[in-house]
Amino acid sequence: MSSPTTVHETFDLGPLKGVTRLWCGLWQLSSNAWGSAPVPRIRRCMGQQVELGFTAFADHYGSAEIIFGQFKKSLPTPNPVIGATKWCVFKSTNPTRAVVEAAVRERLVRMQTDRVDLLQFHWQDYADKGYITALERLNELRDEGLISAIGLCNFDTIRTDEICTQLGPGVVVSNQIQFSLIDTRPLHGMTDVCARHGLKLLTYGTLCGGFLSDVWLNKPEPDLYSGELTPSQRKYLDMIVKAWGTWALFQSLLRCLRVIGDRHGGVSIANIATRWVLDQPCVGAVLVGARLGLSDHIDDNLKVFHPDCRLTDEDREAIEDVLSYSNGRRIITTIGDCGAEYR
Repeated sequence: MSSPTTVHETFDLGPLKGVTRLWCGLWQLSSNAWGSAPVPRIRRCMGQQVELGFTAFADHYGSAEIIFGQFKKSLPTPNPVIGATKWCVFKSTNPTRAVVEAAVRERLVRMQTDRVDLLQFHWQDYADKGYITALERLNELRDEGLISAIGLCNFDTIRTDEICTQLGPGVVVSNQIQFSLIDTRPLHGMTDVCARHGLKLLTYGTLCGGFLSDVWLNKPEPDLYSGELTPSQRKYLDMIVKAWGTWALFQSLLRCLRVIGDRHGGVSIANIATRWVLDQPCVGAVLVGARLGLSDHIDDNLKVFHPDCRLTDEDREAIEDVLSYSNGRRIITTIGDCGAEYR
């Protein structure tokens, strides 16, 4: 199934047209806890991603912006590669024009560019309404050409609706949030708000740190405090066995996905889990974390776009039957709305 001729599904994200629906998430460059590879090898792997049509890269953690900037600078121009980064405000900040512009220009320097393709904004304290002012300043910089598109990151339903209502149509184009078969909180209001305001969801955690894969099928529950788990795996294991259900129920879900994958020509559990999220309302793209230079599953990811990897009503009903035994629909009441776990 996977071949360089497989046609990517694409979508439009504000002014960014024909963007692939699978993005390479660079958060694993933030720490050696995921493993590390030499920078030249990472850039070569970025090149391999682009050759197969994975032309969108996201997140600013660690040296990600710098490495991405070096990589894009080395490409012939013009090129279709998109770089999405973030400005995260974690402490009390007066978002004056100077403060906001300094944050954007830092991104430009690190990424060696004169315009950020997608600037995703995170604001920690909802009690401080400065996030509206900050976004107004970002919009000014967008009008001046320093930013192509503005997105949100981990904003909840109420604040997303508030922001889009106050700023008007077209100012914000996306919200990056957690969304998976385990975490279905976006279906409880967020997708309705996105449909109303024309936003696309950029989803992460879709494979739960790799737990939604064939690797964990028929495997015993790992030790949460094992040094063998990555930071992402510790986070998502805690959600699976404490908020969502039990490891035994999770194994039932993996077996269900394996049966569905076999019906579709043997595609992977990860393919089916990704396809399920891509099929949800307002989802523009799934961000797949890649340990570039170590393990990126690029050939397997490409199978998501193959015509055989399309879920039927029977498939969706089988998945829903397993999910009905979980606490998934109640996570929004125990953890809170999208992004609440980070506040």
